[in-house]
Amino acid sequence: MMIYLDNCCFNRPFDDQGQIRIRLEAEAKLFIQQQIIEKTLELAWSYILDFENSVNPFPERKMSVVRWKRHAAVYVGESAALLVLANEIQSLGVAPKDSLHVACSIEARCSYFMTTDDHLLKTLPDYGKIQIVNPVGFVTESRGEARR
Repeated sequence: MMIYLDNCCFNRPFDDQGQIRIRLEAEAKLFIQQQIIEKTLELAWSYILDFENSVNPFPERKMSVVRWKRHAAVYVGESAALLVLANEIQSLGVAPKDSLHVACSIEARCSYFMTTDDHLLKTLPDYGKIQIVNPVGFVTESRGEARR
């Protein structure tokens, strides 16, 4: 199964772990990354991930995120069709960079787009082209499916 993690998802372990929600999302994200290493999940990467990570002011965070690029099964670059899709998503109230992330995940034919961004999760809860979830929701859902 192909998945896409946005930049805020990759950076979740660096956030204040004193908050239970953040700690749970960080643990779920680390669990997902282990599944990527074990090849249980496939990771999609994109030019917008490269761009956002390149402007991260924290070198240790930047290096931690960029290391995941080598695990990607698919790389999505910019194209005219991708920009059209991103504009469609943006018209639904999604921020420009976030719309590019979602469009890249659709272009990569991902089953899931993962984010910790509440606005994005609330704006596209039932977006028909891809399932948008936070890492905890993904782990809960995928582990439940495995038991059926």
